[in-house]
Order: sequence, then structure tokens, then C-alpha cells
Amino acid sequence: MSPERGALIVSDRVEARFGEEIDRVAPGLARVVVGPDATRGDPSTGEIAFFSGDLYPDRARSFLLEVVRAKGLRWLHTFSAGVDDPFFQGMRARGIRLSTSSGAMAVPIAHTVMLYLLAFSRDLRGWLDAQARRAWEPRPVADLQGRLLGVVGMGPIGREVARLAQAFGLRVIGMRRTPWGDEGCETWPLERLEELLARVDALVLALPLTDETRGIIDANALDAMKPDAILVNVARGGLVDEAALAERLADGRLGGAALDVFETEPLPESSPLWGLPNVIVTPHASGTTPGNQDRAAAIFLENLRRYLEGGLLRNEVARS
Repeated sequence: MSPERGALIVSDRVEARFGEEIDRVAPGLARVVVGPDATRGDPSTGEIAFFSGDLYPDRARSFLLEVVRAKGLRWLHTFSAGVDDPFFQGMRARGIRLSTSSGAMAVPIAHTVMLYLLAFSRDLRGWLDAQARRAWEPRPVADLQGRLLGVVGMGPIGREVARLAQAFGLRVIGMRRTPWGDEGCETWPLERLEELLARVDALVLALPLTDETRGIIDANALDAMKPDAILVNVARGGLVDEAALAERLADGRLGGAALDVFETEPLPESSPLWGLPNVIVTPHASGTTPGNQDRAAAIFLENLRRYLEGGLLRNEVARS
């Protein structure tokens, strides 16, 4: 390893679990290890940083403050797929390369989406309520197969949602800014969103939050949907006008919503979404499974090898 190479900044948990693999990929690379109470090494020597999922949310701020001290930082890899947080934008403004572990959580998030859709189609809330009352109450349910699902955003999450949905017999139309032709389902450009909204039985949001997509599901978009349609958001809360959504869910202009992300997190206790019987609220946890850390670390380790060899990084965020 070149003596001019700066250090790698990682959490204590990454060091404990993946330290030997890091040594195999980058023998001799100095490391700064950030623990809950102390940091081993000098963060100002950092050239590379891995913001890993074990740090989020409780230790994120303390770790990233150490990263900021690395004036020679050249590359930051984050476990998350989304990089809309102002911190990441600040890193990009400094000319620091940014890459993500996009795709690491795609499978568990897609599984959760199917859980939401099945729960609505089978009236799971009604069954659980009857069970709590020890009441034998057969109830009508709906078919999931044959219904039309729209998936807005055809990155790794959207593609996996589309794949699973088709396996369950749903018809799927994907949507992205510009279809590539390899999405695995019929895919429309984003400019046809209004047309898609009017047709779908359920809509899944799986696209990043940008200036272009912020508030993309506003009052007009919600009014374009069928009154029995379901909205699923596993992307970013800022994509949806929550006040308009709550109004339409409360008065029956929309069938239901499954929401894992919100404009403000944690979701305030005062939010009407908590009390609506046709809403499923989960705490930004649709992709939380034990295997995520390993999958995210594997992408980082692959990128570490590429970085040291001067190659292209996987999931590198394009510079604006």
C-alpha cells in the first residue's frame, strides 16, 4: 500500500466483523475506528469513509462529525440507497466521490411491499381485530392476482417488487424517467404518471427524492387515483403530500395506504395517519433484516478494491 494513501474511517462494529476482509482487499491500509465512546486513530488522516448501517440512527451524527474532520477525504460510501440528506449533498459540493449500497435492501423491502398488499387484499386488520375479540367472523377478501400494480422507480427495489408481484399474478407497469428496456416488465416514462395513476389498483413508490420528484404525489395525483386504490411508499416521505393523503384516506377518496417513510421521522403522535383504519404505518423499517449489513459491506468491499485499482465504483452517485 502506498505510504501516501490516507486512512479508512469505519465503525468499531465494521472493524470487528469485516476487519480481516478489509485486510485482504487492502493490505496495509491504515484505519480509523470510531467507537461509541472513543475513536482509535486520527480522523484528519482519512481518505475513505464507510458510513455503515450499524451507525444509523443513534450514532450517525457522531460518526459523520469525525468524517468531516477528514480534510483529505476523497471517497465516502454509504450503506443507504438514498443520498438526499443535506450532509451527502455537502460532501458532493466538496468534490468528494459518493457511492451507495443500493440494492442491499431490495429483497427485504420488496418482501415487505408484498406483505402490505396481501394485508390489504385479505383484510388482515379485520381478522386480527376479530381474533382479539375472540369472534368468529368470516369476511370477504379480494383477489390479488390479476390486479394492476404500478411501480414508480425501477432501481433495484422497484425491479424486485415488480418481479415478486408478477410471481403473485399481478399485472405490473413500471415507471422511470427514461425506460431502458430491461426492466422485466412493461415500463413507461415518468411523463405518463397521470395516465398510470388513473389505471392502477395499487401504486408503489420506489424512486429517489430529488427536486424533480419532491411532492410528486400531491393532491391532484391522489385525485387521479381510483377510490379503492392502495398507495405504498417505501422510498422517501417527501414524495407525498401527507396532509392531502390523510384527507383522502379519511373521507374514502382513496382505499388505503401502507407507509414506511414520512416527511418527519419519527412520525409525530399528532399525525392523523396513526388513527386511520385504512393505513399501515411502519417505522422506516421495511428493509430491516439481519442480512443487510453483510450485503452492504460486500458492495463496499467490492468498491474498495475498485477504488484502490483506479476503477469505476459501483453505485457511484453522478456529480451534478
